[in-house]
Amino acid sequence: MASNTGKKLIQIDVSSDTVCPWCFVGKKNLEKAMEQSKDKFDFEVRWHPFFLNPDAPKEGIKKSDYYRMKFGPIQFEHATARMTEIFRGLGMEYDMSGLTGNTMDSHRLIALAGYQGFDKQNAIVGELFQSYFCQGKFIGDRQVLLDAARKVGIEGAEDLLQDSNKGVDEVKEELNKYSSGISGVPHFVINGKYQLSGGQPPNTFIRAFEVAAKDGAQ
Repeated sequence: MASNTGKKLIQIDVSSDTVCPWCFVGKKNLEKAMEQSKDKFDFEVRWHPFFLNPDAPKEGIKKSDYYRMKFGPIQFEHATARMTEIFRGLGMEYDMSGLTGNTMDSHRLIALAGYQGFDKQNAIVGELFQSYFCQGKFIGDRQVLLDAARKVGIEGAEDLLQDSNKGVDEVKEELNKYSSGISGVPHFVINGKYQLSGGQPPNTFIRAFEVAAKDGAQ
């Protein structure tokens, strides 16, 4: 498949949750791979919802308390130390302060952004990851979501978030269409065929781009 620039188009569907640190790592590595491959390919990245903790409270709970309860104190400490090291390797600080909770509102916002362009959608995903993982902000806080939407330039975010039912059906449809058959995130599908899971390094993505492009040329 070719884009209007004459370069081959690589379409990437990503299933993720906004409270998944490996999804942020995967996004960063995917973007490094895209930057290194931009002379050969054009890219279209589309984000789809996944719920790691579908029963998480909407009002929020302290991150450290929630994950200690979920994983146990020893595994929690090991996981936090590992993610801190991985984030620093990407030039970021992993922040375990603040609250965690239900991510439906963030997915509603991401879906809205998708109607306004995949670049905007990719940008809002990045803003939400940055807010949650590096700034200790609560992903369920309407003001945090609105601030991210304004920064990216998403229209209609306030109307969306004022109505808790608006966009829910669209999120559920996306979940069923793209994420119902997977067990973990991040999950990447390249050109509708080649699948990768987890926070893969950039070179793995680059190889997948090459294979997908070669397959599409046959």
